[in-house]
Amino acid sequence: MSRRRARELTLRALYAHEMSGNTLDNIINDMIVSCDEEKRAKDFAVALLEHCVRNKKECIDLIVKRTHNWDFERIAIIDKLIMTLTICEFLYFEDIPTKVSIDEAIEIAKKYSTEKSGQFINGILDGVLMDLKKQGRIHKKGRGLQEN
Repeated sequence: MSRRRARELTLRALYAHEMSGNTLDNIINDMIVSCDEEKRAKDFAVALLEHCVRNKKECIDLIVKRTHNWDFERIAIIDKLIMTLTICEFLYFEDIPTKVSIDEAIEIAKKYSTEKSGQFINGILDGVLMDLKKQGRIHKKGRGLQEN
């Protein structure tokens, strides 16, 4: 299973959590643990989901700061969730280059959202990434992962 598939699994679980109000443990068990995927992929999906839920407010604040001319409530929920999981990758997954995270977000948006969502998400995430870099909050480790 690729990380993209794990991200898609996380997106669906995040959407279910958002819409159902079920506990995070129930969502994890029903949508991730019980699926027929590699353990490594499920572990990544669970970790990403937990970061997204735990840091939702911070991610929303970062997105709102970059959506000056948009009513946040009118942004598609899928787009918000894709941006949230990408921001969590920026902040909490030191082994994933930010460019990869953004590229994956765009591809997932093309599959799960509107035709123009990829471009919209790219613009917002570029701005959020710039803000996080200015704050010194991006810490990538490993060969080829040092950020400029």
